[in-house]
Amino acid sequence: QVQLMEFGGGSVQAGGSLRLSCVESRRSVRSVCMAWFRQAPGKEREGVAALRTGQPDTYYADSVKGRFTISQDSDNTVHLQMTSLEPEDTAMYYCATAPTYEGAWSLGSCDFRFWGQGTQVTVSS
Repeated sequence: QVQLMEFGGGSVQAGGSLRLSCVESRRSVRSVCMAWFRQAPGKEREGVAALRTGQPDTYYADSVKGRFTISQDSDNTVHLQMTSLEPEDTAMYYCATAPTYEGAWSLGSCDFRFWGQGTQVTVSS
């Protein structure tokens, strides 16, 4: 069973930065999509950023464009660099990976089957 372990959450003041990392282990098939989602209390889970492994394709939610950067430094590790953090970014952040996607690549085309336990990000004003 694939395991995802997230690191790097914490508490920062508005304007600060954090870097989240996610390491994938025990997989038998290479992931083609790696992504970060977040869920704040009382809100639905939303996709924050995603990448197509080994390709330049990326996705960012409008709310984080220009502030967050998703990157991959090995075929099983993905990072989310978060800058200019805002209180609205406060949420539990989850890493997710997909072994397949359908049609043209996009966040919605990825079959996210594996999820991490989440790491809390809290931004104070």
